[in-house]
Amino acid sequence: MVGTLVALFATGFGAFLSLYATQPLLPDFRRIYHASEVLVSLTVTAPVLAVALMAPLAGMVADAVGRKRVIVTSMLGLAVATAMVASAQTLLQIVAWRFFQGLFVPAIVAVAIAYISEETPHESVGATMATYVTGTVVGGFVGRFTVGMVGHYGDWRWGFGLVGALNLIVVLVTLWLLPGARRFVRQSDPGEAVRSMLGHLRNPPLVATYVVGFNVLFSLVGTFTYVNFYLADDPFRLGAAALAWIFSIYLIGAAITPIAGRILDRIGFRRTLIGAVGMSACGLLLTLIPSIFAVIAGLALEATGVFICQSASSGHIGHAAKTARSSAAGLYVTFYYLGGFVGSFLPGVLWAQAGWYSCVALMLCMQAVSVIVAYKLWMD
Repeated sequence: MVGTLVALFATGFGAFLSLYATQPLLPDFRRIYHASEVLVSLTVTAPVLAVALMAPLAGMVADAVGRKRVIVTSMLGLAVATAMVASAQTLLQIVAWRFFQGLFVPAIVAVAIAYISEETPHESVGATMATYVTGTVVGGFVGRFTVGMVGHYGDWRWGFGLVGALNLIVVLVTLWLLPGARRFVRQSDPGEAVRSMLGHLRNPPLVATYVVGFNVLFSLVGTFTYVNFYLADDPFRLGAAALAWIFSIYLIGAAITPIAGRILDRIGFRRTLIGAVGMSACGLLLTLIPSIFAVIAGLALEATGVFICQSASSGHIGHAAKTARSSAAGLYVTFYYLGGFVGSFLPGVLWAQAGWYSCVALMLCMQAVSVIVAYKLWMD
């Protein structure tokens, strides 16, 4: 069991190493390429959009091919694509290679969620999912920190080379430690896979989970993309290295998320989610105080709340979907990353009007929708 948990942690770690790695570099990209906030944020938007587009197909392939094989193959492809970002010379090339990276992520994420739902006893799904989510949290921090620090002290391209090498290590760990799926039921008929997906969209608790997933990543990406511009401008004036350190608050989420898994198993998905959204909203409000200490505390609260929401919504998929869990998870990943896609550019449109205050107001509204939908439609 320990080996399985280590492998699932590594899977989450590798999947999220590079996905948001350009965030601490956005102010530098704005200066280097003489581009607007919205244009440089495309380096975040592109991989997120690719994930959203590929997720349904990834779920169907995994239901037909299997679990471990899809995860390992996709992780290897992600390692190669990540290394190729280091070859980019223009902003357009960066965006193109970042999109290519995103094509490999959904198979890892959707299959990992389905694997946990199928292979884990019901009473420990929350704790196991939290282990995976903790891996995503740590991976997200390590990727941002590595690229941000290398970009501050040298050429940011070397940062992506290092992240690609870490992805190769994850491939070996997963190949060695992750057991083959024992409860997997193969679906070889594509028509059946499509019918399963349509059935998922007629399942109200699942649709509610997709809405919550959309809002979860909308808030996370919107916050941690545009807060870089907020902190790079007056009165904070932080550089790439300092912005990279800001992402260390993700490690607070890594420490708290396993505890959240036990809370999930004890009090249920719905109440855990509502409490986590409240925590996240309080954190967003704290960032409005013009003090770096208040902003850091607010970001820590907001991130921790979002990570708990992610554990709750990911775990709820297996609870609400009784069959074809990979395709159910694939649809969840689609909506989840569509939220990240919209969250990576919509706050930028508002940024031009009222700056960070308008971004916070928008994200608070989205979180309120999550609470309403989960309260009315989720199952415990």
